[in-house]
Amino acid sequence: MKSAAVLVGALAGASAFQAASPLKGAVRSSSSMSMMAKSKSIPFAPQPAALDGSLPGDVGFDPLGLTSIDFDWAKWIVPARASMRKGDEPLVVDTLYWMREAELKHCRVAMLAVVGWLAVDMGLRLPGTKYMGLSAISAHDAMVSGGNMVVMLHFALLLELINGAAIFAAAQGSGRKPGDFCLDPLGLAKDSAKSARYQLSEVKNGRLAMLAFSGIATQAVLTGHSFPYLF
Repeated sequence: MKSAAVLVGALAGASAFQAASPLKGAVRSSSSMSMMAKSKSIPFAPQPAALDGSLPGDVGFDPLGLTSIDFDWAKWIVPARASMRKGDEPLVVDTLYWMREAELKHCRVAMLAVVGWLAVDMGLRLPGTKYMGLSAISAHDAMVSGGNMVVMLHFALLLELINGAAIFAAAQGSGRKPGDFCLDPLGLAKDSAKSARYQLSEVKNGRLAMLAFSGIATQAVLTGHSFPYLF
């Protein structure tokens, strides 16, 4: 069940509530104003030059300076000598785009993983006797021994290939925004004001879910108990 939750989380990467700014082709340049400004999240620290507030949930939090890394992440997807690269045309995926893509992916996985973990420990099971009596902790080994994990990994590989192709297209100038897979069957992102609110909610809830999942997993292992994971 836990494996199923992670798979569903990976599928959620096709959510339409993507970040607000497209790839800009290089690490963002800083201005004298941004150098003087202070971070909203760390008032005594300067605001990172790349974090200009245009992304949903951007509060200038980058104490390690990771957003200032000057590196073309497109090389990790398609090597410079690959035949699909046209001549000497530069293909650039800047650090901020790459990290926002990764953040949204982990946010979506974590939100569904939290729901999946809690659902298993509160009694929800897949049909079949082999799933009976499993907890969220024991489900992992059971899925590996039963072969379910192999199926999940194949789906994950397929999704990663799609994700890599989408990022490469952005590097070629498609204008794709981080995390955008053009999947919005309910039309929730048609209204720009609502779309901006949903984007911010997704990032906030996703960050909380990442912390929550870490806490749930740790507490469950330490106590050996299911929900609510108390001694």
